[in-house]
Amino acid sequence: MDFFADFDFVDVITSGAIGEPGQRTFYIQARAGARTVTIRSEKQQVAAIGKYLRRALAHLPVPEGQPPRSVMQLVEPIQEAFVLGAIALEFNRTNDEFVLHLKEFAPLAQSDDEDAFEEDEDDDPIEDAPGARARVSMTRAQAMAFCDNADRIVSAGRPDCELCELPINPDGHFCPRMN
Repeated sequence: MDFFADFDFVDVITSGAIGEPGQRTFYIQARAGARTVTIRSEKQQVAAIGKYLRRALAHLPVPEGQPPRSVMQLVEPIQEAFVLGAIALEFNRTNDEFVLHLKEFAPLAQSDDEDAFEEDEDDDPIEDAPGARARVSMTRAQAMAFCDNADRIVSAGRPDCELCELPINPDGHFCPRMN
């Protein structure tokens, strides 16, 4: 599928999860006016985007204003455009904005041709590869709001065991450190 969503001026970029802890499905959602694109992701991907945005924001002036928490909720109906694979983040100094590139997950194709997997150094694997993708531009304030919301969403899951750091289910868990 060669779906492409380009958001030059996003109103909201957010993440959310649906389901019970341990069985949640994570999404990243971009909205501009009446247009919405929702991308299914992994919890670790949401956390990683938040981590890298926060790291980049630490080197920039503190953004002013953030959208209220209610705006950061996922908008229904959830219509998944694609499953997230590759992620790239850039900062455009000219426009003082972050640009998030999201690429559809595509398993590697099996090939007998060894050259099929060689990559040209000038090629951008996110921009040049076939498949669905989205490009989302956001202000520093929107990036900070995404980070704060991602932290809340990721930490709202199952608590980690203090001994083994594995998630604890509501009915307990087998801790490898407790023999």
